[in-house]
Amino acid sequence: MEDRCVRERLQAGLERLGVAADGVTLDRLARYHALLTEWNARIDLTAVLDPEEMVDRHYLDSAAPLALGLIPQGARVIDVGTGAGLPGIPLCILRPDLRVTLLDAQRKRVTFLQAAIEALDLPAQAVHMRAEDAARDEARREAYDVAVSRAVAATPTLLELTLPFVRVGGRAIAWKGPGLQAELEQARRAAHLLGGALEGVLDAPVPGRDWQHVLLVCAKRQKTARQYPRRAGLPGKNPLG
Repeated sequence: MEDRCVRERLQAGLERLGVAADGVTLDRLARYHALLTEWNARIDLTAVLDPEEMVDRHYLDSAAPLALGLIPQGARVIDVGTGAGLPGIPLCILRPDLRVTLLDAQRKRVTFLQAAIEALDLPAQAVHMRAEDAARDEARREAYDVAVSRAVAATPTLLELTLPFVRVGGRAIAWKGPGLQAELEQARRAAHLLGGALEGVLDAPVPGRDWQHVLLVCAKRQKTARQYPRRAGLPGKNPLG
C-alpha cells in the first residue's frame, strides 16, 4: 500500500469519525506508518502487517477518544505500555496541543519511539520504565490529566497501572474488546480501591469494520493510596478487586 493510499484511507476514516486532520497531519500520520513499517522489519513492533489493517486497527482506533471528546485541550497525557506508540503517537499527531509521555518497559521499543519523536518533531517524550516504578516517581505520580492504554491485560490490572498517574479530576481510558463485560464488577472494586470510579463504557467503532471495540472510562475521584501500584509484576499476577 503506497503512502498515497495510506493517506487516503486515513483521511476517509478520520472524516467518518469526525476527527479533524489537515494535510500536514495526514502527511505526519503517513510518515509514522512508514517508520513503523520500516522498523518493524528489524525489531518486531507489531504483529499486524497488512497496511489497510494497520491504518484501521492502529491509527483510526487510536483516535477514538478524540471522536468521543474525552481528552481536553492542552491535556497532559501518559500512554502506559505504549509499545510502538499506540495510541500516544497518533493522538499527539492529531492533537499537537497535547503533551504526551510514551511509557514502555522494553528498551528496543523506546529506541524506536525516540527516533519517531525526533523524525516527526512531536511534543512528546519516551520513557523506559515499568509502570509500577514510574507511578512511584513523584514527578509523574498523579501528574497527568489523562492516562491511556491499549495494553492487553485484565481491566483491574490496567486500572492499577494507569490511575496512579492521573490527577484528581482526570481520567483513565482503556481500549477493550467484547470480553469487558465479564470484568466489570471486579473493575469497579479495583477502581474504588485506587481512588477512581467507572464513568462509562463507550462504543468505539472503527469505520468500515465490525470489530467490537469499546473505551472504558474511569474518573479519578480522590488520591490513590500510597501502596498502589504494588511492586512490579503483582498487578498482573494478582489483580485487584
